[in-house]
Amino acid sequence: MLLLGSAWLLVVRPALGVTRQDWLVIAALMAYSAVGMLEAWLDGQGSSGFDKPIRFLFALPAMLLVMAYPPRLAWMWGGMALGAIGAGSWASWQKLVEDAERAGGIYTHVIQFGNLSMLLAVFCLAGLGWAWQQRQRSGWVALLLVGAVGGILGSIFSGSRGGWIGFPLVLWVLYRGYGHLLPNRVKVAIMIVVVLGATAVYSIPQTGVQARVHQAFEQVADYRAGSQKGSSVGDRFEMWKGAVMLIKERPLTGWGSDGYHAALIELGEAGEIRRGVTMYGHPHNEYLDAFAKRGVIGLAVLLMLYLVPMRLFMKQFRHPSLEVRSVAIAGALLSVTYIDFGLTQTFMEHNSGVMMFAFWLAVLWGLLSSSTQREMASSSASSR
Repeated sequence: MLLLGSAWLLVVRPALGVTRQDWLVIAALMAYSAVGMLEAWLDGQGSSGFDKPIRFLFALPAMLLVMAYPPRLAWMWGGMALGAIGAGSWASWQKLVEDAERAGGIYTHVIQFGNLSMLLAVFCLAGLGWAWQQRQRSGWVALLLVGAVGGILGSIFSGSRGGWIGFPLVLWVLYRGYGHLLPNRVKVAIMIVVVLGATAVYSIPQTGVQARVHQAFEQVADYRAGSQKGSSVGDRFEMWKGAVMLIKERPLTGWGSDGYHAALIELGEAGEIRRGVTMYGHPHNEYLDAFAKRGVIGLAVLLMLYLVPMRLFMKQFRHPSLEVRSVAIAGALLSVTYIDFGLTQTFMEHNSGVMMFAFWLAVLWGLLSSSTQREMASSSASSR
């Protein structure tokens, strides 16, 4: 809908006032898209290989539309909260009522479901600064806190451990954005709540967290002991081992997606890695996947995609307006969470991972850019 709506810009041709920072974000999206499509073309994947990388280009008109016609923040934060509550409610039903081993979405992989639920949760936490400035402060704060709890429950009940690893980093980003505004007693209270909450989640068997953590340590021990039976952790180590071996052979150009999979199968047949992991088309690590398939340039544009917007968002962490700052914090957390998710999953190989990153980046940056441009226009007018 955002992409289709952006066609209106061709009719009205508003003055967008694209800044240098806007161009940096545009360049990051275009570079990642171009390298992905180049890999698909060289690899002989046909038009289907263009499907995911071209979506980063499609996000650009959507970003320009948001810059020209920024939506009301109440709709955005409210939508995030309702989405997170929906994810948590569905996960709770599957885990506690249907007794599923791991809760997951109907149309998404369980890892995607859990991690994207966590993303919605941290978005809700970022929005608390905006909520605090609203007339109906208590209602908005309550809604976003319930959304944060819902998103975290979705992650917990999914058993997707990758989303838990980076949560301390998420808290650090939130502290960077809001910490200096809070009295020391509030900081201490928040710390106590976080510690008690984490302890409760770990201790209550129904959450499944303790079992998943113990399972991870056991699988690491089994792998180190030389056990080659399949396990989620052991298989990842084998896939990472295979990816590193392939990177060493072609560090500059990479293998392409089809070439990577074929070469991985050869490693399995030669006994270099466990043959069972050759069924996977990616190594369950975003950085190794980019490096192995698209070479050092592929890794560089991936890091550019994450770090350039994150740095630009973090520049607004001291903005006097909590409304602007909340959007900046959410934008920075988008990159931070994806950096975390990418350690144990190749998120950009999934439609949900591509769409959530590309279009939330478009929306959040479009909102931030339009806000800063309005401020510049206002200050310019007042100076006259």
